[in-house]
Amino acid sequence: MSGHSKWANIKHKKEKTDAARGKIFTKIGKEITVAVKEGGGDPVSNSKLRDLIQKAKANNVPNDNIERCIKKAMGATSETYEEVTYEGYGPAGVAVIVTATTDNRNRTAGNVRAYFSKYHGNMGQTGCVSYLFSDVGEIVINNEDGDVDEDKLMETALEAGAADFKADGEVFVVITEPDDVYAIQDTLKDAGYEILSAEKTKQASTSVTLESEEDIKFMGLLIEKLEDDDDVMDVYHNWENCDD
Repeated sequence: MSGHSKWANIKHKKEKTDAARGKIFTKIGKEITVAVKEGGGDPVSNSKLRDLIQKAKANNVPNDNIERCIKKAMGATSETYEEVTYEGYGPAGVAVIVTATTDNRNRTAGNVRAYFSKYHGNMGQTGCVSYLFSDVGEIVINNEDGDVDEDKLMETALEAGAADFKADGEVFVVITEPDDVYAIQDTLKDAGYEILSAEKTKQASTSVTLESEEDIKFMGLLIEKLEDDDDVMDVYHNWENCDD
């Protein structure tokens, strides 16, 4: 799911197979279940649910699936999940935050700890790396053909309330306050820009560049295994050269 703010990560998500997309649908469904249990099934009064519906649509989840998930979550027999966050270090001290939604905290914690241990990292205490990250909104706009007017896009984004803007290879990345991301996405979409992704994420204040082939290999495997776990929603890290 989401990690360092790099086009390689975004492109990786964009090229997911149908099976992987199905897993994304399942994960978002679990998040919707938690949101409905906490705040009800009306997105007008439940801002968390409203954001998740936007997230689901950004990941091409059909409306029928979203509505079924909400109705199921409102039923008395629906599953009970809780949201948990784990923090730790990958190879060479890369900071890692893992968010999960689980019906079995012991199972999830055991799996996450095992991934860290196997791939030359270690799971730490709550707060050990979270101070290195801030919550932001991130909108990625396609510029694969190079025909987007950078100055005009920047002006439109900043007027809509964006906090930052940068070119990143074949895309432009617009940074917003977390609660503004979907409103600004709608403004940019209405202005004719192709939105590749829009989500709330975490932005690292520092970064770590891995030098050895071994560290690069094991950090990549750690992220892959965490993202493949059914309970894991998002993985955030400050690995700088992850797209190499």
